[in-house]
Amino acid sequence: MRSQDLTVPERALAIGAHPDDIELKAGATLAKWATQGCEVSLLVCTDGSKGTWDPGADLDKLVVVRQYEQRESARRLGAVGEVVFLGWVDGELESGPVPRRQVASWIRKLRPDVVLGHDPWRRWRLHPDHRHAGWLTVDGIVAARDPHFFPELDLAPHRPDALLLFEADEPDHAEDTSGFATAKATAIEAFVSQYETTLDLPPEPDDVDLARLHAWVADRLAESGAEAGLASAELFKLIDDL
Repeated sequence: MRSQDLTVPERALAIGAHPDDIELKAGATLAKWATQGCEVSLLVCTDGSKGTWDPGADLDKLVVVRQYEQRESARRLGAVGEVVFLGWVDGELESGPVPRRQVASWIRKLRPDVVLGHDPWRRWRLHPDHRHAGWLTVDGIVAARDPHFFPELDLAPHRPDALLLFEADEPDHAEDTSGFATAKATAIEAFVSQYETTLDLPPEPDDVDLARLHAWVADRLAESGAEAGLASAELFKLIDDL
């Protein structure tokens, strides 16, 4: 690894394609920073309306449920900043000028020191929303930092200090997450609508099922930690020349 443990930022903004993406990939890092006083905000690009295998599901209701779950998960992480929903239809996200303007606007409003998001350069990625959310993160930073992008926003430019890309093919930065596996797993537990589709849990899990989820989270953090010589870690591609 090139680096380990950024200085805890005053403000962090994590950008994800769907509700639960952020927690699954960076939840322990965000929980760690939150306990040390960081103002953590989350921005979710899509409405999560395709997050079910039930062909007869009420998708309008699902959107409401997934927003509730995202807010509850943020609370469990200790995130005291904003929870923002751009509301693009799940599976139909694009990385054009309109959503880029939205992301740049929120970066200028929230003024994060560190931004986290999907790595858009990851090879063989299937889900288009993850690709486009990654491009929106990268392109949104460029637009937010330069004054001649979207001047109609009437918001001062803002240049973050660092970008951490999760799901990276070639991670080079580790955040030590020792002691935060439970916080991450508890935040993921909030996504009840995703128990079947994402978490391999029954609709009404018992204590044994939830213990299995917690063990899975701890195991994944331990595997990542082993790559960095740590007991527990989340790995990222760090870009600090913004």
